[in-house]
Amino acid sequence: MTSLICDEILLADGWACDVVLEIDGAGWLAAVRPAAAGDKGDRIAGPVIPGMPNLHSHAFQRAMAGLGERAGPTDDSFWTWRQVMYDFVGKLGPDAVEAIAAQLYVEMLKAGFTAVGEFHYLHHDPAGRAYADPAELSHRVIAAARRTGIGITHLPVLYAHGGFGGQPAAEGQRRFLNDADGFFRIVDAAFAEAGGDPQIAVGIAPHSLRAVTPDLLAEALRMLDELDTAAPVHIHIAEQTKEIDDCVAWSGARPVDWLCDNTDVNGRWCLVHATHMTEGETMRLATSGAVAGLCPTTEANLGDGLFPAPAYLQAGGRYGVGSDSHISVSPVEELRWLEYGQRLVARARNLLLGGDGTSVGATLWRAAAAGGAQALGRKIGRIAAGCRADLLVLDRDHPILAGRAGDTLLDALVFAGNANPVRDVMAGGRWVVRDGHHPDEDKIAADYRSAISA
Repeated sequence: MTSLICDEILLADGWACDVVLEIDGAGWLAAVRPAAAGDKGDRIAGPVIPGMPNLHSHAFQRAMAGLGERAGPTDDSFWTWRQVMYDFVGKLGPDAVEAIAAQLYVEMLKAGFTAVGEFHYLHHDPAGRAYADPAELSHRVIAAARRTGIGITHLPVLYAHGGFGGQPAAEGQRRFLNDADGFFRIVDAAFAEAGGDPQIAVGIAPHSLRAVTPDLLAEALRMLDELDTAAPVHIHIAEQTKEIDDCVAWSGARPVDWLCDNTDVNGRWCLVHATHMTEGETMRLATSGAVAGLCPTTEANLGDGLFPAPAYLQAGGRYGVGSDSHISVSPVEELRWLEYGQRLVARARNLLLGGDGTSVGATLWRAAAAGGAQALGRKIGRIAAGCRADLLVLDRDHPILAGRAGDTLLDALVFAGNANPVRDVMAGGRWVVRDGHHPDEDKIAADYRSAISA
């Protein structure tokens, strides 16, 4: 048992001083209690807050960040960016996939993300053939998480078609494609590898309504339930207006309405992006118990649009944040732009408040941590007995935190600058960052550079 004595800490019910955290050998918070005379343990000098879950990641895209910023001969959009991605992905082998994921996960940990939902759709070799082990690239991503210490919810992606109604896939999608049986060979292997490790969870990710037919979606959910009825289900939805138009042309319904009409959307679901919803769809998602997976920096980079956050929150909706394509790897920037986007539209300030709170930074951090934990299907996102010991220690001497206390600390963290005040990071009871450094970061960075050079 490890004991930490925290001078100031954000607990599930608010800020507290002089708190002891008792952490067992498996990385669980066994007790959270007031300090008493004679307590022994490592004293943590600096504010302690819950680590942030990153609920949506395509790890390999970290290595192509910046490659989609050259104007083409026609108007650029998500769909032209997607072709750049297809060209890039054709060059990646297993060693590169693992090296890129490890580099990304170090960056996430140093930024304050302590867990990741890996929406993993890169399955086959560049010719579209399954590897000898069909789950080869899933194993590589999980190996990167284990090497770095980040918690992971691995979400193998079911991708079978190139458009609504079972349209044929494009050549650039050949590395992603599976039928139900091939897909569940990968899912079964991921469950076997997790093997009860509390740092690893497994779910599935039907890529989108354009990539799976209704029958295939229903079959995937049935097969998942045979493994784990509580396992997370993530799906891209309503990200682009073209997707809305194509869905209506195919089914007569908009994507969120179609999904709610044809599946049991509940608390195990994470609907990623959900950018373009009617008022009715917004209410349906908010009251379903599902989590909206918001990725503001990627959504801005791709020109997606803005999620209807104020109406969604007023209806009690849950959300978390992800760095998606990793053009930025920072929970602070995701939360900041979640609020700033709404300010630009409404021409008003301090919009995304919840309950009786007045602190936007604190509201955003708490809500995204809770929603991200739910979406990843792991007991994280808060500091309480029975949860994983996922902690961030902020640098009390950092200028942006000077003179700040309580929720004002979180306002400063989110809105007061671009320098990172995260000093130490614990994930699953293990210190993975101390004084801003990961113990394996130099070797991981060297492996990453070699992969990019190749």
